[in-house]
Amino acid sequence: MYVHSLPYIWSNYNNITNSFRGGLFNYVRRISLHDERPFEHEFFRKIAQSFPSVKGLSIDNHQSQMNNNQQWSIIQYSHLTEVDLTSAHEDYVEQFLNNKKTYLLYDICLHTNYDRLKTVTNNFTRDSTFFNCQKIRNLALKNKPDVVSLNVTDYFPFAKIFGIL
Repeated sequence: MYVHSLPYIWSNYNNITNSFRGGLFNYVRRISLHDERPFEHEFFRKIAQSFPSVKGLSIDNHQSQMNNNQQWSIIQYSHLTEVDLTSAHEDYVEQFLNNKKTYLLYDICLHTNYDRLKTVTNNFTRDSTFFNCQKIRNLALKNKPDVVSLNVTDYFPFAKIFGIL
């Protein structure tokens, strides 16, 4: 008796850690990263290369990046439209919003913590994060203040800004 099966095509890949060795996962559309050790810039390069069609990415990591101030080449995610950083250290907010580290497409939906966003953008005045922030179309803020300042709306000129629990 022979058993034949078709290869399984993953659409989600969850709880990727620093021990991820890479590979090519063309059909994966949503990934989640979780680890107790920090994710460094080169790890994100490996993620972008391994998941070329990823549309949604979430990060659960509260550890500060160790190589945060080094010069790196810019990482581009060709299909990424949703980034969830609500459970991420502010270094990862900076990783994705700093245009010297990451090139984002337009029409991004960003989920993050208001206080971390305020810190990373230097109270919504930092030039190196402004370029990617202009590409945000939906900004979901945890701990959003009742009244959003003009700095926020000017910094995210095309974004619909709303609070999340």
